[in-house]
Amino acid sequence: MRIRESGKIACLTVRYLLKSLNPPGHFPAAHPDLQSGWNGFASLTRRAKPIDNRLYKIVSSKKPEPPYSLYLLNSQMNMETPMENPWQTLSTRTVYDNPWISVTESQIINPGGGGGIYGVVHFKNQAIGIVPVDEQGYTWLVGQYRYALNEYSWEIPEGGGPLGTDALESAKRELQEETGLTAENWTVLSRIHTSNSVCDEGGLIFLAQQITPGQSQPEETEDLTLRKLHLREAVQMVMDNRITDSISIAGILKAARLLLNE
Repeated sequence: MRIRESGKIACLTVRYLLKSLNPPGHFPAAHPDLQSGWNGFASLTRRAKPIDNRLYKIVSSKKPEPPYSLYLLNSQMNMETPMENPWQTLSTRTVYDNPWISVTESQIINPGGGGGIYGVVHFKNQAIGIVPVDEQGYTWLVGQYRYALNEYSWEIPEGGGPLGTDALESAKRELQEETGLTAENWTVLSRIHTSNSVCDEGGLIFLAQQITPGQSQPEETEDLTLRKLHLREAVQMVMDNRITDSISIAGILKAARLLLNE
């Protein structure tokens, strides 16, 4: 249950994502700018105490790192914004609440000095996306009908986990539930905000490798179709706008940049 961002917005943001990191010693040799991108990103995580700077390195399912908490990422990471927040909040009230989201309405003064209201959807789970890739370069997509869009959608395996919990464990669970797959090696590909003008949902996208097949266990509300295809074909589906889910776009293009030098 997530408010979805359009593929157009994701394409605008993914230009940066494509160059953000390249963990040394793991991925095949890629463009020279990837290593410098990784160094810069690692430097950022070191400044963002108390987040452990190993957060964006490879982790093994046998020896998991400290919890991957998106709540901590959102609350602690200092992105060195060029200015103070120009928005002023006068009051806030909750107008809707359920087990997954809440909606607040705030009386605000905008950056231009005018008064008004601002509605925000607050998510009670962090979004999780997984790009599983086997040794031959094949990945898996999940197809399902999205109620909010009234459209059928092809996506990477996705789900969520409660804020403040280990996102890696949520990713392992979601991958197994939706595809039956388990993975030995896990790498964080991206931190993402799905629709930052109207909601505070954030997510982490993982690359899963050394794949072992198994039996899927979808939730009662999920009617899923599983498709195995080469990562290059998934990239083409993104470029043809057959994949429009923002988390899927970012994850697929990032994985292709790192693994295929594309």
